[in-house]
Amino acid sequence: MAEDPTPPAHFIRQIIEDDLKTGKHENIVTRFPPEPNGFLHIGHAKAICLSFGLAKDYGGGTYLRFDDTNPLTEESRYTDAIERDIRWLGFDWIDLRNASDYFDQLYAFAEQFIREGKAYVDSQTGDEIREGRGTLSEPGRNSPWRDRSADENLTLFRRMRDGEFEDGAHVLRLRIDMASPNINMRDPIIYRIRHATHHKTGDTWCIYPMYDYTHCISDSLEGITHSLCDLGFEDHRPLYDWVLDELNLNVHPQQIEFSRLNLQFTMMSKRKLRRLVEEGHVSGWDDPRLPTIAGLRRRGVPPEAIREFCRRIGITKSEGFVELAQLESCIRDVLDATAPRVMGVLRPLRVVITNLLEDHREMLRAANHPKDESLGERQVAFTREVFIDADDFREEANRKFKRLVLGGEVRLRYGYVIRCDEVVRDAAGEIDHLLCSVDPDTLGKNPEGRKVRGVIHWVSASEGLRAEVRNFDPLFRVEDPARSEEDLDAIVNPASTRTFDAVVEAGLGEAGEDDRYQFEREGYYYRDIADREGRPVFNRVVALRDTWAKIESKEST
Repeated sequence: MAEDPTPPAHFIRQIIEDDLKTGKHENIVTRFPPEPNGFLHIGHAKAICLSFGLAKDYGGGTYLRFDDTNPLTEESRYTDAIERDIRWLGFDWIDLRNASDYFDQLYAFAEQFIREGKAYVDSQTGDEIREGRGTLSEPGRNSPWRDRSADENLTLFRRMRDGEFEDGAHVLRLRIDMASPNINMRDPIIYRIRHATHHKTGDTWCIYPMYDYTHCISDSLEGITHSLCDLGFEDHRPLYDWVLDELNLNVHPQQIEFSRLNLQFTMMSKRKLRRLVEEGHVSGWDDPRLPTIAGLRRRGVPPEAIREFCRRIGITKSEGFVELAQLESCIRDVLDATAPRVMGVLRPLRVVITNLLEDHREMLRAANHPKDESLGERQVAFTREVFIDADDFREEANRKFKRLVLGGEVRLRYGYVIRCDEVVRDAAGEIDHLLCSVDPDTLGKNPEGRKVRGVIHWVSASEGLRAEVRNFDPLFRVEDPARSEEDLDAIVNPASTRTFDAVVEAGLGEAGEDDRYQFEREGYYYRDIADREGRPVFNRVVALRDTWAKIESKEST
């Protein structure tokens, strides 16, 4: 399925079009400012598609800027991962910047605020500052250090910069209004002491600016026209505007907020995602069960499916849940049109076709796609012994069972009709294999006078490839894990991965990083980056049908 080229209509697009019509802006410039303290997730994909997509639609560009103002949690491996994820999604930036690139300018602006009496060094403890901020119904109270002179504040701030004080000894606060109804305007902290090595600037600095102070100035210095962020920053917009108004910079970007993505059964908290990784609930940031871009890529989700998903859910100011089925539908639509069909048997049951010679080998023609002849054909080896799926056999079954039963017939996909003549059991009484016979006159046609129950998939026992196949269910038991008050151990689904010792067509041994397949009657699969004991591993990207009803049913029982 090709992506819908129709640009989605929404309020931010209307703002931009009005700005262009009135001449407020001649060129649209946006930015995407992730903090490099973890991997991006699908919620970030929505912001990426919006910021990069809008700028591209109107002939502008987007800056990638790393908000690297907290050396305690940020690492270069995260910046590398973020760059890789954005490019994989299909976007590129006009320039890559770091908040740390502006540390000198940010410091100079802070001294300007101090000289103008608009900032002061506060020597209260963190608890005292929090207590003094007040509540939504009560105003804050002035710090006892609020009336220090500009000269004293400047001296203290420079001593902070020079490393004379321990972490937490002082902070720099803006002097705005401790009685403001907006708590963010009650003398916000803009600098704190952090004696930590920064992954970019090393030990050059021991004071670091806060995000609310940093990002508005960075936006202005980069000439951003529209600063797009989620609704969590709506109450911070007055501070954004105050800082830029007081500095009287040449460019004053417009901050616009939109609702963040809330996807059912999915964790969007980067902090809790980090806990999942660090506590061993998952194998890493790229675990295929995670909603990280790296995890989705490893699972096999195509980037165009994520872009289409972001287009379909739209941009609004209303918070709400998006059903998991919507994401699955986008993935399925893309893969249904592009993924070649192959056969893979997840629960192998050996079938011996007794009326064939032991060395029988016949190559059968199989279409790679039922609707796209351009994908061509392949040859499938048909041998005396094949594997079928154990779920496709019953010794006894009613008429609704359209697969193989003892004494009944079924067609092998692309091949012949076979009949089950006998069940062979092992010493424990379990089914070991089936003895069947083939009707050699049924290749490409139905047997005369007999009705065949159905069609099943299969793989040659001698030429099939042993593989590990992983099917995934949601990682969490609850609809909104980020807001759950239960511990992670209680809400993580222990059965989120089902592993199968499978047999697949031999050609899948050559599967590459751009190859996705439909295992007929099973789902869409993608080869994992790691093999298991010399065998390829295939991750199920998405089931053939909507799994939402199954998930919802489990939750209601």
